[in-house]
Amino acid sequence: MNEPVLVLDRLRKTFGDFTAVHEMSLSVPRGSVYGFLGPNGAGKTTTIRMTLAIYEPTEGSISILGRPSALEVRDRIGYLPEEKGLYKKMTGRDIIAYFASLKGMKRDAARARAAELLDKYGLGEFKDRKCEALSKGMGQKVQVLASIAHRPEFVILDEPFSGLDPVNQQVLEQVIRDLRDDGTTIIFSTHIMEHAERLCDRLVLIAKGRKLFDGTVAEARRTIPRRLIIQTQVDPSALRHVGGVAGVRALGKDDKYEVTLSEGADADHVLAACFQNGISLRSFDRSEPTLRDVFLKFVGAEDAEEVVS
Repeated sequence: MNEPVLVLDRLRKTFGDFTAVHEMSLSVPRGSVYGFLGPNGAGKTTTIRMTLAIYEPTEGSISILGRPSALEVRDRIGYLPEEKGLYKKMTGRDIIAYFASLKGMKRDAARARAAELLDKYGLGEFKDRKCEALSKGMGQKVQVLASIAHRPEFVILDEPFSGLDPVNQQVLEQVIRDLRDDGTTIIFSTHIMEHAERLCDRLVLIAKGRKLFDGTVAEARRTIPRRLIIQTQVDPSALRHVGGVAGVRALGKDDKYEVTLSEGADADHVLAACFQNGISLRSFDRSEPTLRDVFLKFVGAEDAEEVVS
């Protein structure tokens, strides 16, 4: 059985009287895409910095690539920090090659690898342009590519989608998929739910420094009861007496109602009951719970407002 790439055991970090991370424990399987999901200030970046030995934990232990410190395996790790920045007078190719050489690649191999990545992800014609002349999105892609040029087996990306337009977000999603297909283990932190839903094998939900959930996206969705969203101008309260219906509540707009289903209930049975009870429908949506619904369940609306769905 493959050893996990990362194991955090009761990790805790305090800054004076403030506790930023409370006893964080998790295990990241090799080859997985693992999301750190939560609002700004949740403790995601602090946890990542402890993982990479940028911060010393107040309490707890870390195993990364089988070693107790990231400093012992730094050349096997790629890291994109939350704070983005480039050497403005250097070209994109030179920056990527420079960071690859810091991780042990020979100069010629590093330059060839830089050109390969820039061509692959749509920046080939800009490879010799200075970074000060690149758009923000282009510059951020250069920095992402610099973090993976040395072919690390473990990549950590802290808020990689922040500030990117939709086109560049799609390119970055493809970078992550390509890394996964090559067997790379990836952690990325985000407060944008849709990226986690599309990309993650597993995720951890964090708020106020505490782990609220750790598991697959499917497992996260299963923490929320199945539901239907119906639209009708007829009072649907009769559905409360239908087998498999756990509850009915008005959503407060557009004559829409949420029908909560019991485990194993058949949505088609509820649809038939609508017709049998004279409840004419304008729409019938077999809506699956989203990660935003999960987050609302665990932390409430106030924190979830900071998370984009």
